[in-house]
Amino acid sequence: MDGKAFGRTSLLCTLLLGALRVCSGTVTVTVSPKVEVLKGETVKLPCSYTVSPPSNNVVVEWYIEQGTRKRVAFHSGNGNGRIDEGTPLTHRSTFEEDFTLKILSVQPSDELVFYCQVTAGPAGVSDASTMLKVFFPPEKPQLTRPSSQAISVGQTTSSQIGSCLSMNGHPQPRIIWFKNDQPLPEVKDVKANTYMIPSVVKEASGLYTIKSDLYMQPTKEDKDSVFQCIVEYSMPGDQVKQEKSNTITINLYYPSEKATFSLLNTTPVKEGDNVTMKCETDGNPQPVFEFTKNKAPVPGESGFLRIPSVKRTDAGLYTCTAMDFDNLDADLSGSINLTIQYIDPVNVTPAEPQVVMLGDKVEWQCKTKASAPHTVQWKKGSEVLSQDGTLSIHAVTYDKAGVYRCVGAVPSVPGLTAHAKVNLTVKGKPMIEPPEAAEVGKDGAVTLKCVADGFPLPQFTWKPSGKESVQVETNSATSTVTLQATPEILRDGVTCEVSNEFGKDSQVFKVTQKEADNSADRVLLTGNPVFEPAEHKQAGSGGVVVAVVVCVLLLLLLVALIYFLSKTKRLPCSKKKGKDVPESEKVNNETSLIQKGPATEQC
Repeated sequence: MDGKAFGRTSLLCTLLLGALRVCSGTVTVTVSPKVEVLKGETVKLPCSYTVSPPSNNVVVEWYIEQGTRKRVAFHSGNGNGRIDEGTPLTHRSTFEEDFTLKILSVQPSDELVFYCQVTAGPAGVSDASTMLKVFFPPEKPQLTRPSSQAISVGQTTSSQIGSCLSMNGHPQPRIIWFKNDQPLPEVKDVKANTYMIPSVVKEASGLYTIKSDLYMQPTKEDKDSVFQCIVEYSMPGDQVKQEKSNTITINLYYPSEKATFSLLNTTPVKEGDNVTMKCETDGNPQPVFEFTKNKAPVPGESGFLRIPSVKRTDAGLYTCTAMDFDNLDADLSGSINLTIQYIDPVNVTPAEPQVVMLGDKVEWQCKTKASAPHTVQWKKGSEVLSQDGTLSIHAVTYDKAGVYRCVGAVPSVPGLTAHAKVNLTVKGKPMIEPPEAAEVGKDGAVTLKCVADGFPLPQFTWKPSGKESVQVETNSATSTVTLQATPEILRDGVTCEVSNEFGKDSQVFKVTQKEADNSADRVLLTGNPVFEPAEHKQAGSGGVVVAVVVCVLLLLLLVALIYFLSKTKRLPCSKKKGKDVPESEKVNNETSLIQKGPATEQC
């Protein structure tokens, strides 16, 4: 066949194919290119089509791609949709009337390409594919350290730092390593100083368990480094999420370069304190330490030197020395010059208790020594009496008796003090403190207190006597007496007498009774009347007379007022009609009115 004949034949074939297409019609299938769902949920895969020209003989079928296509559902003609037997979806899917394939409890194995195929007789056949994506978030990653010994700085090979494990995710997640919150580059080359070895396991459920081991050659700066891993995974809607693991640090061995010897006490050391000194290096592990005092060995333990209840003789130069075989050139030593602050016991002269007569003079001297400038004070209670070590008391009184303290202190060292006590006793005749008046109680009794100073302690005598009790202090005694009030006691009072070998004293205590509020006559609670002076009675009688006079005057004013009203407002009722009343009758009427009082009106 020549070229011209071949060209005519090709043109004819093209025309015939075009005519065939026009005669057969077209089929168009529409699906969602990608459908996303979480594991265990229900998903719908929609499918729609158009046929031109329309056809009543249309078959819609769903296929899955598993190396080869396999039908899982079909809908023929005008019948109902059916699910094929013997497929992964046989018991978990339905074919809806609108040709949607509905799948229940979606599993990772359902992540396949689904085809919706439409056959329309003469119009032809067409299909479209849907990719079903299944998602499931993995479990929180667990970061663990290897059970092997610590890692030494300077090794020529990398050591395992940790292992990160995350289970049951879909699609396959990935692990990212962090050091001090900074991501580490993902390196799989085992020849590198830092690299990762990942591994993946696909479980029978179709979920992925991933693991990553981190290896590195750490430096001394990594002794405080914090490591963490993060699992990164995908979720529907192009979301990328992360879940953080716990954190770990590494047990790193590195040589010492310097030593530190420090005193842990935060305040100046004084006699009696517990002292702790600590020696440590900047290496790991810590070496063995040796301690000396003024070049003489002293025992220590695990880098600590402890001295309980130190004395001033414990002061001196303490030295700590260590040796690290990984760095023999390092000077690992330190020293502390320990100073002990102290104060001597105070010395008081005279030291024995002092007994002086009332009005005499007494004097004490107090001295001490200390490791630093100090003070000496004399005190009685909280009152400071002297600050130069000498305490002199002229013309001693009873209130000066008691305990005095000499206190020595070092102001620069809180709590460093020493003190001594002396006792002063004052002898003399007793003296009663000024008495206070007492008042009779509701039960007719009165209680009196007599306070007397003196030494030897005085003896008390009450006149008249009653129920008595005595309380004693250093140079003072208090006698309390309770007795029934009598007219004689109210008049003369009660006498308290005190005496000792040096003399005596007495005081009269006045006793009063509270005035009664609702009775003109007052009677003691014992039943005895209290007689009032004559002038009180006369004053009472005069008051009664005045009251009677006032009442009479008020009555006369009332009568005059009634009469006046009767004249001004009631006059027509009292007059005779058309006739004047004589003056004599007026006078008689007025007199009668005053005598009889107001009359009842009659009109």
